[in-house]
Parts: sequence; structure tokens; C-alpha cells
Amino acid sequence: MIPPVAIPFQLHATINGPSAKGEYPMFGKKLQEYFQFERWILILITAAFLIRLALSLAGTSITLNRWISINNVLLLGLIFLSVAVHTRGFGSYKQLFGLLLVQNVFAHTLIAVGIIIAIITGLDNIYTAPEFFGGNNGRNWGHAVLHLLGGFIIAVFAWLIGSANLFVTKKLKPARRVL
Repeated sequence: MIPPVAIPFQLHATINGPSAKGEYPMFGKKLQEYFQFERWILILITAAFLIRLALSLAGTSITLNRWISINNVLLLGLIFLSVAVHTRGFGSYKQLFGLLLVQNVFAHTLIAVGIIIAIITGLDNIYTAPEFFGGNNGRNWGHAVLHLLGGFIIAVFAWLIGSANLFVTKKLKPARRVL
């Protein structure tokens, strides 16, 4: 075991589990718990990403490709999580933020990967189409970096909306007791 004074507190908590106060590093939960709680949303995000990428590389039109949307999956995730975090006894507002942070950072990291694939191969795909980047070529490093940063920023706005949903949910339904 690494002595606690040899490494910063946050890293110590990550390596060794809960701190002396019994807290985990991300809003009182392990990162793995967040992934486990929303695993189906993350699977749907991955599926949407791969289907959109494959369809665009196969040459299908953007009109057809629009039917499969990562943003729609994120919206469904936002609605589901803002209710389920309370009704399933996972936590409250700060855990909702953790869940939304995980899903948004994950989705936008995948999109950045799609952009990087286009940069490396020189072949445009759905993630670099000018229709989605203000009429400009989206096959550039700045666009990829914007998505990496955007995942964190969008999570804050999603949390504000989700918090309103969670507030209403708390008023309408008592939390499930976890034994």
C-alpha cells in the first residue's frame, strides 16, 4: 500500500478506495458505479456513433444519416437519469451531475475520435460534414478539441435541465430505500 503522504489525496482516494471520511473521489461514488448505472445509455451512444460513422463511410446521404442521432440518445439519457437517480436510490443532484458528465464526455470523445479518423485518413465522414460545422470543413484539430471540451461544458447545461426534472420527481415520488 502506498503511504498517503507520498501521493496527493485525490490520487490516494482513487487508488485506495474511500478516504478516511468514507468518501469516494467523484461526488461520493466510484467512477465504475456511474458507468454501471448508465451502461445501457453508454451502449446506445456507442451504437449510434458506430452506425453513423459506418453509414457515412458507406456513402449514404446526410439526410438518411440524421435519423440516427447521438443527441437524441443524450436527450433520452438526460430524461431517464434525472428520474432514475432518485427513484432507484442512486443519489441526488451531485450524482446526477456525475452521470450526465460521464455520458456527455463519453459521447463527445467518440465524436472527436470520428473527427480524428477523418483527419488521419483524409476521408470526410458524418462528423466532419460542413452541415454540422457552420458550413466549413470539420476535418480539423480545432473541431476535435472543441468536442473534447464541449463534453464538459454541455454536461453543466444538461445538469441544469436534469435538476429541474429531478426536483419534480422528488416531489412526486419518494426515493426507493436501499438496504
